[in-house]
Amino acid sequence: MKKIDWSQCPLVEINPRVQSGVPVLRGTRMPVDTIIDNFDYGIAIAEISEQFEIPQDCIQAILSYAKPRSYDFIENANSKEVAIEAPLSWQTAPRFA
Repeated sequence: MKKIDWSQCPLVEINPRVQSGVPVLRGTRMPVDTIIDNFDYGIAIAEISEQFEIPQDCIQAILSYAKPRSYDFIENANSKEVAIEAPLSWQTAPRFA
């Protein structure tokens, strides 16, 4: 999976003095990758929200931002087509409005 560019997400900040520059939720020390990893592991949004004391709408926004940016692109050399492979969790996750 390619690395997500969080620089355009208003909910995320990247500061070398906070978590050594790892992307975190703005105003917190919570790495956004932790949210995504928990969701990919199968933890429900409500449970992530409760566990880390983060509003559910914030978690949904992070996941919505990450979803279209986390696909792996595989080029089919024979047909010159590009196929998109999404992690299993994105294929089975509920759709966000």
